Amino acid sequence: MSRFLKIAMTAIAALSIWACVDNSNMNKPANTNANVANTNANATAAKAAPALDSIMAQEKAAHEAYSKGDGQFFQGLLSDKFMEHEMGKVATKADVVKAISEVKCDVKSTNLSEGKLTKIDDDNYVVVYKAEADGTCKDNGKDQKIPSPMRNATVWTRGSGDKWQAVWHAGTVIADPKNAAKAPAGPPAAPAAKDDKMASNANSNSNSTATAPAADANVEAITAIEKSGWEAWKARDADKLGSFLSSNASFVGLFGNYDETKADVLKDWTGGKCDIKSTNVSDVHGTTVTPTFAFILFKGTAEGTCDDMKLTPVNGNSFYVKEGDTWKLAFGFESPA
Repeated sequence: MSRFLKIAMTAIAALSIWACVDNSNMNKPANTNANVANTNANATAAKAAPALDSIMAQEKAAHEAYSKGDGQFFQGLLSDKFMEHEMGKVATKADVVKAISEVKCDVKSTNLSEGKLTKIDDDNYVVVYKAEADGTCKDNGKDQKIPSPMRNATVWTRGSGDKWQAVWHAGTVIADPKNAAKAPAGPPAAPAAKDDKMASNANSNSNSTATAPAADANVEAITAIEKSGWEAWKARDADKLGSFLSSNASFVGLFGNYDETKADVLKDWTGGKCDIKSTNVSDVHGTTVTPTFAFILFKGTAEGTCDDMKLTPVNGNSFYVKEGDTWKLAFGFESPA
């Protein structure tokens, strides 16, 4: 629902360089510079947050593992519920490990910066950062320049024994919306799935290794909430959008813009002069990670214009947390569909 949907552009098929972290250093106290909500100092059973500096150091190590095609590096670090958008489709843990094992890259340098760690709830955090790389990766036998700079994000969940695992990752090219068509592009995008029916918990695309389980009631519930959020965005209804967002909401928009606070998100979503006739949320895939945390991946479309420019489709990634008995959007990420 970013205001940057208004920019007509040539689709940027960003090559997502996956990054994971080593669990051995994940239980240190949170870095005081991290953008993590304060916990009650008097709480006797407060759960330790992951440390930003440790995560960023291991993210760099994971970029290096990706460039070497080391898929097994990620085998134990990805949650079994892991999903991400990859080249227009939804990829599972098995898909990602297989794909990384086949990567052939020549990377001269990598730089990760501007890391921010934000709390979703006690057991789930999102890290957002800027990734710059100089190098190429082969696609269909041809060398393709790695898109740079990228805005990357990874969502981590706490498992048994305080073991942290990644449940999602994405990246989008950081670009000036006015010059989006000139932004660096990755390999051509694979065709998007044509089936618009909702598939809960797993990828329904033919290239997935997963088998679709029974429907997830939480996924169905937050899909309905997501659609209502798009309608509130269409109406530019700040009050409804405010109740749709969690107290600690953040958002990465289509061109890598990062809204770090709820106030920033609301300003982003209600800005611009728009004439939006309809919105649609389709191709939904999702899962419940913990009783208070679930997420969906989907295709978001809107018919109309903003600032006299045609709206364009996005790959949407929405992460919901329960505040009391109500599901609210805690983090969102968009990339070109």
